[in-house]
Amino acid sequence: MSADADALFQPFTLGSLTLPNRLVMAPLTRNRAAEGDVARDITATYYAQRASAGLLISEGSQISHQGQGYLRTPGIYTPEQVAHWRKVTDAVHKAGGRIFIQLWHVGRVSHTSLLPDGTAPVAPSALRAQTKTFITDGFADVSEPRALELSEIPGILRDYENAARNAKEAGFDGVEIHAANGYLLDQFMKDGSNHRTDAYGGSIENRARLTLEAAEAVLKVWDKGRVGIRLSPAKVNDAVDSNPQALFSHVVEGLDKLGLAYIHMIEGATQGDRNAVDVDYAGLRGSFRGAYIANNGYDRDMAAEAISSGRADLVAFGRLFIANPDLVERFRLNAPLNQPDRATFYGGGTEGYTDYSALDEAA
Repeated sequence: MSADADALFQPFTLGSLTLPNRLVMAPLTRNRAAEGDVARDITATYYAQRASAGLLISEGSQISHQGQGYLRTPGIYTPEQVAHWRKVTDAVHKAGGRIFIQLWHVGRVSHTSLLPDGTAPVAPSALRAQTKTFITDGFADVSEPRALELSEIPGILRDYENAARNAKEAGFDGVEIHAANGYLLDQFMKDGSNHRTDAYGGSIENRARLTLEAAEAVLKVWDKGRVGIRLSPAKVNDAVDSNPQALFSHVVEGLDKLGLAYIHMIEGATQGDRNAVDVDYAGLRGSFRGAYIANNGYDRDMAAEAISSGRADLVAFGRLFIANPDLVERFRLNAPLNQPDRATFYGGGTEGYTDYSALDEAA
């Protein structure tokens, strides 16, 4: 094993947690929740199979019914959802793993068929996103949103706090705030989707306000060493900013002052061009004293180089963890990898979910 590859398997201290390696399983929407948007028994199997990762980050889990954007995604706002997530965390811990839950509000990336009483999705401004979501009939254009009233924002923040409290009750080791991928917090941050003229719109400081307040709400429940956040400066789900370097420099500096455990950065366009936006990721990493999780298009060699050079503390993998429950061991041995089946990414049962073989099974 090369010295570079060795770096992937060194322990790392994240807050009060000791991670056995530098590989993170990224949050991955799989659309397999049961009625009531609860995690299923096969969900516990799925995460436990991947518990050798330094850290597992769960699929995005809506903080309220209003926050749901896709069919059959799990929530973390009802007692039943908490009880079913507890089965998942117990299975992961029994397998020796550590798991954070990703707290999610999709904002305008939703459809009336998914929301309470067929109401419109909410957004910073009444601007429809040019993107699709996943409903009963398959992928469909998102619905026209309405702008959140200023008086509604404290309720959104209470939903983040309550979801964080539920996550603790469900046995998670920490939480990741989803402020990326064109969802609600990202929509507020970026001037292409936020045309507000009140305290949450206009200047960078105002557009970043909701993200920082959501982090503060979660920190009322969790120690700062158990809270991370995901960011994506590039355009995703039609959320784009005219000056992403200035915006995310301000956001990261604000998060640093709050003392969060990590920032989880999607570098470039998700599953696309890593240079899709002119942002100095090294500069952002340098202005944050917590851990930096790099994400997007990494393979074993790229990850090893990023860790050994100090450009990242941890590297997150998505599709590779879908197809390789024992990705850590495969990377350790530089063994061949299973290829993911895209046809089974969203919805279904065990096929393409818990039936990928590990090395010993393949042998």
